[in-house]
Amino acid sequence: MNKSFNLLFYVKRSKTNAEGLAPVYLRITVDGVRIEISSKRYINPDKWSTNGQKLTGSNDAAKSINAYLKTLEHQVYDVHRDMIERKLLITAPNLKDRLLGGKPSPGKMLVPIFQEHNRQVAALIGKEYAKGTLDRYETSLKHTQAFLQWKFKSSDIDIRAIDHEFIMAYDFYLRSERGCNNNSTVKYLKNFKKIILICIANGWLDRDPFVKYKPKVKEVKRDFLNAEELEVMANKQLVSDRVSQVRDIFLFSCYTGLAYADVKKLKRSEIVIGIDGQKWVYTSRQKTDTSSRIPLLPQAMDLMTKYEDHPQCANDGLLLPVLSNQKMNSYLKEIADACGINKELTYHIARHTFATTITLANGVSIESVSKMLGHSNIKTTQHYAKILDAKVSEDMGRLKQRLAER
Repeated sequence: MNKSFNLLFYVKRSKTNAEGLAPVYLRITVDGVRIEISSKRYINPDKWSTNGQKLTGSNDAAKSINAYLKTLEHQVYDVHRDMIERKLLITAPNLKDRLLGGKPSPGKMLVPIFQEHNRQVAALIGKEYAKGTLDRYETSLKHTQAFLQWKFKSSDIDIRAIDHEFIMAYDFYLRSERGCNNNSTVKYLKNFKKIILICIANGWLDRDPFVKYKPKVKEVKRDFLNAEELEVMANKQLVSDRVSQVRDIFLFSCYTGLAYADVKKLKRSEIVIGIDGQKWVYTSRQKTDTSSRIPLLPQAMDLMTKYEDHPQCANDGLLLPVLSNQKMNSYLKEIADACGINKELTYHIARHTFATTITLANGVSIESVSKMLGHSNIKTTQHYAKILDAKVSEDMGRLKQRLAER
């Protein structure tokens, strides 16, 4: 990777000896970091040309010293070129080590650090992390390893070689070679940044290569079911009990805002009597471990009552008999076709439906919606919540009426 690289010969007058001679030093600067190497040659400092970086005069002694310095200069450039060709980490100390016949100082390698991070995440699944979090980091590691092969023909890299150019090349690779969209690219780089921050925190890196990397997640248009579609789905006679079961559990999430993972683990013991004397869901979100407290609407209570005697629920203390996410989404596509709903129906649409059609469209404040969804930041809720034209019309209608009465 390209780094600034400069050489400079100079006379170190502070080390002038008793004979009035001072040593000539070579200064090597890489990305603002400099080191010095003694040329082991002493000269009369008054005979040194700072601009020409050579000893003035045409006598044999001057010619010999100047030829030696030029040879030393060529050696440095040769070592620098060799390190580029070998894709070695180029730093001022490493250049000095190779020039003097040593080896570059060992650095931390990226892949083992990433693997150790993922091992720790795996050990904390169910405590601090969900299985999906580990899956995302494992995928991110695979993308990183593939990028290293694509860009550097290498299976690993010294973390000190990771700079802004590396980050931008990784971004380009994800978008072009992997075909990732903007938001997926940003999320993979966000996962990668966590590994970089670990390196910085441990003192293995002294600068953040992400400082000038400022991508933004683009807002995605999120589908939801409107009131008419909800009614059609609820009343539709479906082909089997299994499909009807999937429909009912999906509708339960439409009326509670619970994500798939939270409904799947929801226990009967998490249905409690709330502050108003009515039934509430008291649970914690698997994704963020934040608390969700949701008053149960009549539609949700009817749906959970329907499965009170289901063997899976009775044996495991679960509220609803939830299938795997893959099976649920497969059946939901079938249900959408049967109901004439022309939307790409996935389980997560239920959460958007709760935020939009069930709550905001009926006057529930966004602060209350955010609390029920278990969000720690209201900005997150705004990604889910769409203010319907009907609600805007209703609000403006009331305003017009108040203005007319003045």
